[in-house]
Amino acid sequence: MTPPFLYLGSNPQRQPITLALPMANRHGLIAGATGTGKTVTLQRLAERFSRAGTPVFMADIKGDLSGLAEPAKPGGKIAQRLEQLGLKDYQPRAVPTLFWDLFGERGHPVRTTISELGPLLLANIMDLNDTQTGILYGCFRIADDQGLLLLDFKDLRALLIWVADNAKTLSKQYGSLPGNSLGAIQRRLMILEQDGTERFFGEPALNLRDLMQKDFSGQGVVSILDATRLMQTPRLYSTFLLWLLSELFETLPEVGDPEQPVLVFFFDEAHLLFDSAPRALLEKIEQLVRLIRSKGVGIYFISQNPLDIPDNVLGQLGNRVQHALRAFTPRDEQAVRAAARTFRTNPDFDTQAAITQLGVGEALVSVLDEQGSPTKVEITLICPPESRIGPLTTEERTARLQDSPLTGRYESILDRDSAFEMLARRVPEPVAATPEPAATSPVTTATPAPEPRRARQRDSLLESVAKSTLRSIGSQLGRRLVRGLLGSLLGGR
Repeated sequence: MTPPFLYLGSNPQRQPITLALPMANRHGLIAGATGTGKTVTLQRLAERFSRAGTPVFMADIKGDLSGLAEPAKPGGKIAQRLEQLGLKDYQPRAVPTLFWDLFGERGHPVRTTISELGPLLLANIMDLNDTQTGILYGCFRIADDQGLLLLDFKDLRALLIWVADNAKTLSKQYGSLPGNSLGAIQRRLMILEQDGTERFFGEPALNLRDLMQKDFSGQGVVSILDATRLMQTPRLYSTFLLWLLSELFETLPEVGDPEQPVLVFFFDEAHLLFDSAPRALLEKIEQLVRLIRSKGVGIYFISQNPLDIPDNVLGQLGNRVQHALRAFTPRDEQAVRAAARTFRTNPDFDTQAAITQLGVGEALVSVLDEQGSPTKVEITLICPPESRIGPLTTEERTARLQDSPLTGRYESILDRDSAFEMLARRVPEPVAATPEPAATSPVTTATPAPEPRRARQRDSLLESVAKSTLRSIGSQLGRRLVRGLLGSLLGGR
């Protein structure tokens, strides 16, 4: 049976350039200088995946991808390109969309919990040094042992204060907990609060199922994260997307090589993910990109320069769309040479020279064929999207948010009993060190800890079984809060 193909455009001889849907979860790269047409290519790909029934998640950096929710108005350059391609069946139409916003202003709020994010990613957002990161790991371990649920900033702040007050006793079991490091972490929290980052933490937390929906006609829903304000805090932007990928990896079942991806994830401004990440985090990113393919998730990185992507990640991106690069500096020339070397040679033209000569809306394209081998690179005229090129108006976006099936699900904040409330009820006396558990008896502490619950409620059968299992196995292990710390990659939850 011939697999379905996604039409991207045509070469100058009007031969169609397509992407085999079963190969779409082998990841990809969309690169090129500013103004060369990357956003239109991204929009075209999102449309094609949606039409094929694959949900899409993308971050809208400039605010203009919201046009996916409205049909295009053909004419002008669009009509000219359609004539060049010889297309007769072009049909302006919108795609089903959902709008998200970490700040809850231009989309449904997106939240997770402190416990779900975990110390590694939280330390990256806070830009902590190695010593401070180690202290943060210690605080999370203490929270686990004390049965303290960390949901939001006030929970973490209360924990840090309590640890500082009891540092002398706690250090006997958890190592040195210097006050200057704890104070530095608290100051970082204050900075994040001023940036509005605290809105990202709390409940109700994001349910991943809401990102993987289809509409009544079987089209995949395109989830668009408004990142126009989020980009002012690049660390939060990159860490949020990385957290989302890790959650998908941990939640989704193994599917091997599906007939089409279960989700396609577009990571715009990809260099932000790699620029300032510590080595330990980079290693986990590389593992995540390599392994998440078996979960049916395709990741497409968007960046101006292919050199922004580490070689270990770049080598895993089988589908390439390279827009024009301009060789004004030695680094630009190096980027052109590097980009040319990643393509399978086409004897009809010089790949390196072509990269600098491409016009707007033109690209060099090489994809994986049905056997998983890269096709020869082709100069491709990208087909214009069927949806609007440009943003929605404020009124149009508001109307779609009001009509959204998720309206009311995430807007009201849930503040349940957690570390802040639990510590406030404790008598302000020095804490005794948590004893090690005996082989046959559960651990007891000065203050009985309530049975811990996941920081985020999930509804799948697998997660229900996991929570039931955690409740039934010794109290010391049962107090280990289940969190998304790239968990499976770091040894499991």
